[in-house]
Amino acid sequence: MTATDAGAPATDLDPDAAGVEALIDRLLAEHPPATTDERSFLEAQYDLGLAWVHFPEGFGGLGVSPKLQRNVISRVSRAGGPIGGAKNPIGYGMCGPAVLEHGTDEQKRLLRALFSNEDIWCQLFSEPGAGSDVASLSCRAERDGDEWIINGQKVWTTLAHISNYGLIIARTDPEQPKHRGMTAFIVDMHAPGVEVRPLRQITGEAEFNEVYFTDVRVPDSMRVDEVGRGWSVSITTLMNERVSIGGGTPPRNSGPIGQLLEVWDRTGPHGPVARDELLRLWSQAEINRLTNIRASQNRKLGTPGPEGSIAKLAMAELNKAIYSFAVDLMGAEGMLFDSYRMHQPKVALFGGDISKNFLRARANSIEGGTTEVMKNIVGERVLGLPGDIRTDKDLPWSKVPRS
Repeated sequence: MTATDAGAPATDLDPDAAGVEALIDRLLAEHPPATTDERSFLEAQYDLGLAWVHFPEGFGGLGVSPKLQRNVISRVSRAGGPIGGAKNPIGYGMCGPAVLEHGTDEQKRLLRALFSNEDIWCQLFSEPGAGSDVASLSCRAERDGDEWIINGQKVWTTLAHISNYGLIIARTDPEQPKHRGMTAFIVDMHAPGVEVRPLRQITGEAEFNEVYFTDVRVPDSMRVDEVGRGWSVSITTLMNERVSIGGGTPPRNSGPIGQLLEVWDRTGPHGPVARDELLRLWSQAEINRLTNIRASQNRKLGTPGPEGSIAKLAMAELNKAIYSFAVDLMGAEGMLFDSYRMHQPKVALFGGDISKNFLRARANSIEGGTTEVMKNIVGERVLGLPGDIRTDKDLPWSKVPRS
């Protein structure tokens, strides 16, 4: 790791890094986190191009390497400032990159309020009959002059209950093969006809929702990319989702493995078998962290490659193993949980409670693409193995049998 990676002042050998460091200095000097409200700080960060440094100038970025975002996060965090995207993870990590890649300039102007958390965003892809196979979705959008009328149901929509906008994929031409008859839209989550219902999880939380659309009108100006290009928009979103879920690069001994180390210190002494398991999990966590750092340094603007699926797959299985071991170390205490009372959180993040995280980690192997789907992607796109037989690939969607 270089001095710049660690958040230290950049050298003249890296002018992009030096420029980013100078802008961070300006941000912290003109908007001290201790005396600046969160929204104003994040708006200033966006205006300086420090929201997504790899985005173009004028849209929250500087057009430099995405690895330099780590410098911003590190220094802002150490100064006690808010971390952009922490309260708006779907918007920051998934919808924002998709809007930048496929949206109009008018739509891209929504990114500032997205980054400042003024507007929370959600992603409306999965349906009761279209989960792992998103392209089989049946939610319809029919054109009516300069508007589109959307009818259908979406499910497992994270933070829909507090979102102002949603990125939705809908069927616009049922006579086209399923991958070619979809279109993407930005929908106002407070529009007439939008109904959000909570889905209670094993933790008692309802961060996921099902959303019903009944004659919801969306202006054509909120259509993302061309008609029929919804699959391309969804791929950009989903690949960024997997990077966002599994591709974080926190400091060593932080996050789930850091919590496990705290439990280890609190519940010792432990025998050699337990120590062997701890070191195995720590090694896997460190390998995953370093792999994510390498992947983030190679990542370019646009649709990420299969490295996001690899990171997401590894993270999901590792988190389950870490929290299972932590609960085992806690003994009878690990069986206790504060409350299963249903409530809707304002953020979708792991908390400090080990028992809650043990329960919540079960979802890691489902959300953002199931472990089975991730294995298929890695097998086909990384290992070059033959793909699944897809008999419906070229059939019109209307002719594909559905249960």
